Amino acid sequence: MRIGPTTIDAQHAPYIIAELGVNHDGSPSRLMDLVRAAASTGANAIKLQLFTAHDLLAPTAHLARYQADAGEHDPRAMLERLELPLDVARQAIDLSHELGLHAIATVFDLPLLPLAQQLPLDAYKTASPDLVHKPLLDALVQTGKPLIISTGAATREEVARALVWLAPAHERLALLQCVSSYPTPPEHAAVAAVADLATLFQGPVGYSDHTTHTDTGALAVTLGARVLEKHLTLDRALPGPDHAASVEPDELGEYVRLCQLAFEGQWHADPDDPRLGPPTKFLLPIEADVRLVARRSIVAERDLPAGHTVTMGDLAFKRPAGGLEPWQADLLLGKRLEFPIAADRAILPDDVLD
Repeated sequence: MRIGPTTIDAQHAPYIIAELGVNHDGSPSRLMDLVRAAASTGANAIKLQLFTAHDLLAPTAHLARYQADAGEHDPRAMLERLELPLDVARQAIDLSHELGLHAIATVFDLPLLPLAQQLPLDAYKTASPDLVHKPLLDALVQTGKPLIISTGAATREEVARALVWLAPAHERLALLQCVSSYPTPPEHAAVAAVADLATLFQGPVGYSDHTTHTDTGALAVTLGARVLEKHLTLDRALPGPDHAASVEPDELGEYVRLCQLAFEGQWHADPDDPRLGPPTKFLLPIEADVRLVARRSIVAERDLPAGHTVTMGDLAFKRPAGGLEPWQADLLLGKRLEFPIAADRAILPDDVLD
């Protein structure tokens, strides 16, 4: 796999992504400061999150526990505050390129992807809840750009299924072990699953790290991780949903240094490190809350009348989980609705006629 001129494989040093996420808190100037901070750490890339609250959330959406614990009260108000305008994203991308960093983005919404494709991004990454969002994965494959896929809050079987869909992009694909808990307690880090992913996927594997430790990435590198992602904040004490699960610039610099030492064989893992966990990919109980809140259901894009034949254009994919998952759209396509369905209401198998 290559991102720009950089080769990512077992023979090359780990590729480290500074996930800026929503730690800009809606401030363009803070976002630019984060880009500059990332450049000072030795990371290879920054990552942005591109979404609109309208396309991401149904009215039934609710906060994850960690978001409520951070002082948030309303999921739509939170995301509207944290939306990143595309013109600001372009400025951050241009600055990252000026500073020698690649720019990667997670595009959460299908309607946003055509606009995101106009940005000079080097690669795309998917959020863990969208491992089951086949329409989004299919669209990202069609972009022709490198793809990095996170697997938090997923079962081993769900990972294997997604890899079938992603097969056309195999040569430009990386797969990351992840635990969807913010921050992740050390005893639940499940780093050993990195090696298990390598048995499912013959390509670069890595670890999306939500612990607050600076050596968890090095631990993952000893197990074959070649892509690492770590949330970056300017100040972990700032209010906001992701700061507590992030590291500050000097800590990310240490993170990068330790990953390089592990790659060179100069940093050694403790075989009894509790962060290793079992040697298989599995869904942790600690991920159940985020899985429910952040996975999506198939909902009506607009008000649909009884008797209407369902097409892909009639469907939207919004949080929370609880209805049909996006990959199950074929259960509805071409079927007639038995009842009228209001916009943003989940469409269920009982709503269509066989």
